[in-house]
Amino acid sequence: MAIKEFKLPDVGEGVAEGELVTWHVAPGDTVEEDQVVAEVETDKALVDVPSPYNGTVSELRAEEGEMVPVGNVIITFEVEGEDGDEAASGETGTESESEAESAGGDGDAQSADEGAEETTDTAETETKSGRVFASPSVRRLARELDVDIASVSGSGPSGRVTESDVQAAAESGSGDGDADAASDGPRSVSFSGKSAVSERGDAGNGEVASGSASADAAGREKTLAAPATRRIADEEGVNIDDVPASEERDGEAFVTPEAVREYAQAQREAQAADAKALSEEAEAGEATAEAETEADATAGGADAAESGPAAGERVPYRGVRRAIGDQMERSKYTAPHVTHHDDVDVTELVELREDLKPLAAEQGVSLTYMPFVMKAVVAALKEFPYVNAQLDEENEEIVLRDEYNLGVATATDAGLMVPVVHDADAKGLSDLARDMSEKVEKARERKISREEMQGGTFTITNIGGIGGEYATPIINYPEVAILALGAIKEKPRVVDGDVVPRKVLTLSLSVDHRVVDGAVAAQFTNKVREYLANPKLLMLE
Repeated sequence: MAIKEFKLPDVGEGVAEGELVTWHVAPGDTVEEDQVVAEVETDKALVDVPSPYNGTVSELRAEEGEMVPVGNVIITFEVEGEDGDEAASGETGTESESEAESAGGDGDAQSADEGAEETTDTAETETKSGRVFASPSVRRLARELDVDIASVSGSGPSGRVTESDVQAAAESGSGDGDADAASDGPRSVSFSGKSAVSERGDAGNGEVASGSASADAAGREKTLAAPATRRIADEEGVNIDDVPASEERDGEAFVTPEAVREYAQAQREAQAADAKALSEEAEAGEATAEAETEADATAGGADAAESGPAAGERVPYRGVRRAIGDQMERSKYTAPHVTHHDDVDVTELVELREDLKPLAAEQGVSLTYMPFVMKAVVAALKEFPYVNAQLDEENEEIVLRDEYNLGVATATDAGLMVPVVHDADAKGLSDLARDMSEKVEKARERKISREEMQGGTFTITNIGGIGGEYATPIINYPEVAILALGAIKEKPRVVDGDVVPRKVLTLSLSVDHRVVDGAVAAQFTNKVREYLANPKLLMLE
């Protein structure tokens, strides 16, 4: 029997850590390969972690609720094998792990990283012949660049395919796909705004520019670091995204505790030098005034600290909750929002839906109002393409999307998620209802994949399902518009000169004012209203 360690793999897209939410096994349990042994929550989703071995659980090395850096051992298995170094599973081909450990005596981080990738490979590879060893991020990169990963020769341990291999294949055109096509437009932009392609902090060859920490801020948008490193950054009062990085993992800058301390020291020295220069130039009176002002500010800060957060339960701001917050902040402070409100008489739509519900039920479909709204939105988007667009800020271009992928904002126990119904323009009411229902249910069960939440071109959110009529929805950046639906309520309306009760739906359309003018927002909403007020028009779409 051999003891095999299992390191937390990169279960997301370049994540550095994850919260171990639940163990599904205990020491002494017998497990099979691919059996789910734990659930890990990253800042993107709740992910099942499968066993790479057939064997017996020997030890659990992480507690439920613990934040675990990628590459740390979380569980060990007793595995039958030829000797103590090889796993019983002949398909894992893990010789690279022992090589990494023996060759990297002073490179714990590197060996941990390789180990993490390798365990992930094990879960994804197939047969001995023709198998492809590659991490999920590399596979995603291959898909983005339209490269057939099976045709790429791996330069990593045991022939593992690396990002560099995929990029080289894309540049040389040796893959089956067209790299140029893959780079067209914003399709590579994910919900989180992150791509598997190395960009930020990239020295041009996929490596982060090295060098000692200095007072110059790196100014990255995202940084990989262990929780302990982030705590040190907080204690030192520095933004970890400003700390120069000397390492890279999965195409992202990785910051170490030493780099944080060096940067913090450099900052302090620079600030001290500035303060000294200012004090030498200032007149005595000005210096006195500044001192008094500073004293007042200090006193004010002390007062503010005393009146800070009151006592109460403290809930960690991390995982999906933090990812939602980051996305909302980015959208709110990047895209200037303006919201257009209106309402529509949907009495005929209510009647039509009642007529169609039994027919849909015979097909196993629960017909809600959302598929009708999706049809109306797609029809309006075709007439107003700037509402179905994205702003490519780097190239200073507005990209008019030729796809109609509708996101449906969904409240879950973990927070807001946005499953995407792809190619909504090519689907009928039943298909839209079925596709949306399946993905919404998967989101609520935390089983939805990242791919099913990516590629959206326009988002719909239904605030009326909970209660409320009007809202100011935050755009699902980098999209440029989002439509909020209120509750359908019976309200008085004038029809042929008479005041009669009608079914009324409220609409709130937020747009990125850089791309969509208020007039276009109003015209788009009018078109949606036209289709919803006369739902028979949707039958022609």
